Amino acid sequence: MKNLIIPKNYKSPLTLKETELAIKLVKDTFQTNLSAELRLRRVTAPLFVLKGTGINDDLNGVERKVTFPIKDLDDKDAEVVNSLAKWKRMALADYKIAPGYGLYTDMNAIRPDEVLDNLHSLYVDQWDWERVISPDERNVTFLKSIVRRIYEVLKRTEFVVYENYPQIVPSMPDEITFVHAEDLLKLYPNLTPKERETEYVKKHGAIFVLGIGGKLSNGEPHDGRAPDYDDWSTMPLDGLEGLNGDIIVWNPILEMAFELSSMGIRVNKESLLRQLEIADAMDRKELLFHKRLLNNELPLSIGGGIGQSRLCMYLLKKAHIAEIQASIWPEEMRLECAKHGIEFV
Repeated sequence: MKNLIIPKNYKSPLTLKETELAIKLVKDTFQTNLSAELRLRRVTAPLFVLKGTGINDDLNGVERKVTFPIKDLDDKDAEVVNSLAKWKRMALADYKIAPGYGLYTDMNAIRPDEVLDNLHSLYVDQWDWERVISPDERNVTFLKSIVRRIYEVLKRTEFVVYENYPQIVPSMPDEITFVHAEDLLKLYPNLTPKERETEYVKKHGAIFVLGIGGKLSNGEPHDGRAPDYDDWSTMPLDGLEGLNGDIIVWNPILEMAFELSSMGIRVNKESLLRQLEIADAMDRKELLFHKRLLNNELPLSIGGGIGQSRLCMYLLKKAHIAEIQASIWPEEMRLECAKHGIEFV
């Protein structure tokens, strides 16, 4: 309960019925426009993968995975996916998708170690997307161009919500601001990474924080990233501006930084080996995904995940993610929210 935020005088702009209709509007609008903007084909994706293949996302490397035995496979263990970061890249190769085109899918996950609060649920739903790139697009200029295009899709969806529900006034700024994690550290040396994000996005409204995963000049990363999908490249280590990052907006309801997407240019052979060594995870070279990458069987790519419930929560001006999705919550949290007009679905 210490993580629960109750906005002062909160009142949802939509009834429960209106909310369900608006959720469909947001999801339909966003995915149709994202697909057209980035030239992405929709595909079906797995809910679980075999343990030990290296396909699952390790997130920060400490979270437990939901695991179960498969009777017809001699009780081999399967894992519910944490994300589809590596599966998507293999799918690009298997579908033989050309440079400039890609795919997207619905990703559903169960993360039992999440700390439950206004933003975090046991159930995670996002659009996972991946697009083939050419060698000369593997740079920060191209990354920024894709971020701007995604941001335009976000703004377009916000406008469609406003057209259908005029009581929900748009709040996104016209442009997204780019900042490197190292620059945030220099601006706010005495703050935590999340506090740095909050201070910066409060001023700019929407930001993209570059260079996440690698160590900054203080010896610490801005945030954790698995070593085998995003390229961590950061200024202190590599002299680069950063090849990955997060889209973060200012949430006027909760008055806090609000992450909508994590994305980036993916590792090539060289950066994969470098990051596996940094993470003391060189044993992963023998796993299926890593072998395919090291054997030049996978294309260069850019990709990411965009939270579905997160986006609906933000655009529909909701105070809690439970107003968008059905999940399990502490009874104390449910009762406290009900007292303040926060109606769980």
